[in-house]
Amino acid sequence: MTERNGRDSRGNRGGEGDHGPDGENAARSGVPGVARPTVHLAVYDTLADWEPGHATAELARNGYRVRTVGPDIRPVTTLGGMRVVPDIAVAELRPEDSALLILPGADTWETGELAPFAATARRFLASGVPVAAICGAVPGLAREGLLDDRDHTAAAPFVLTATGYGGGDRYREADAVTDRDLITAGPTDPEAFAREILRRLAVLPPEVLDAWFRLYADSDASAYPVVAAAAEARQHRAA
Repeated sequence: MTERNGRDSRGNRGGEGDHGPDGENAARSGVPGVARPTVHLAVYDTLADWEPGHATAELARNGYRVRTVGPDIRPVTTLGGMRVVPDIAVAELRPEDSALLILPGADTWETGELAPFAATARRFLASGVPVAAICGAVPGLAREGLLDDRDHTAAAPFVLTATGYGGGDRYREADAVTDRDLITAGPTDPEAFAREILRRLAVLPPEVLDAWFRLYADSDASAYPVVAAAAEARQHRAA
């Protein structure tokens, strides 16, 4: 059984690769005088609604501001039929204004029309700002050449091979992989995708993050008291 399909053992497994420094952009809600860091979520037609939800919810709960970035500022419609009006256009997005760029999957990655988001990811990584890509966004980054020298994962190796990229020897069979400032995950692992994002930004203490993952990825009820206690402590800090 590969790691990707090993649901019985996933709770104690971290993603592969170098997770980078902890806490560079982290901030907690309820701390007087601390500005809320901003995370940017890319939105576009046919966006896979379920993929970024765990990550954005926990980021917002823990003091981050989530702003949406579209191809332009016209409304987009997700795969689930939700209408989203982007806060800004991708051409306006600057790495220095962000703590992280999240790139969900979408059917439109296959058409090449989302290439500006891949180019933006290149600028983010060159500036030392993390990028997290899942599902169809991963082949999009492969076409941009961003996976050639970084460990990564995806839905399956052949999905990336079809892009003609040069990083096949860096593919890892795992639920999610972090290498330097790039996080990748396949479409069936939104919890692991969130785990790597929360770890990279040091949003939750390691023991709470481990419990959070076991609760949501594996329905491990024994993890609930740890997650609930952390939520209560967060509420007290914000009061």
